[in-house]
Amino acid sequence: MNIVCLDMEGVLVPEIWIAFAEEVGIPELKRTTRDEPDYDKLMKYRINILKENNLGLREIQAVIAKIDLMPGAKEFLDKLREITQVIILSDTFEQFATPLMKKLDWPTIFCNSLEVSKAGEITGFKMRCEKSKLSTVKALQSIGFETIAAGDSFNDLGMIQAGKSGFLFKTTDKIKADYPQIPAYDTYDELFEAIVKAL
Repeated sequence: MNIVCLDMEGVLVPEIWIAFAEEVGIPELKRTTRDEPDYDKLMKYRINILKENNLGLREIQAVIAKIDLMPGAKEFLDKLREITQVIILSDTFEQFATPLMKKLDWPTIFCNSLEVSKAGEITGFKMRCEKSKLSTVKALQSIGFETIAAGDSFNDLGMIQAGKSGFLFKTTDKIKADYPQIPAYDTYDELFEAIVKAL
């Protein structure tokens, strides 16, 4: 039994924090897991910037409502779901992901949740589990699944390397250079073909 585990941001949808940074004109919020491998550190940094600028969940959700899927993402996912099980494993939050999952026809997503005050201020975040992507892949393997994974960032490397096959998709030159043993693709057709061969 195979199951494909895909990252969300940078693979199926644009990076939410980059879109938000551009909308509000705060370049510091453009930092993502491509730049900062320590997710805890990255989120605390983001929350501090939001607080300093009096920005909350409402403002971020307004930007997310305008985000379109990456061109070809839905067709790729639809085609993949016809031939195998797919789970999206993301370090994003339920409060961010829901409108994007609707645009993708509600695939299964495992992600985290934000702690939000009644006034809408993001006060913290709750990770589903430690090293959530790698932990999930190991849990799937423990119940009889062989995993195939694809992602674009540092936080995807664990799940990519732990499975029977793994791929980088639309990643940075630095990650490609640091992990030359992982096949890297830039189009959905290439990624689809690689996954099909691995099934």
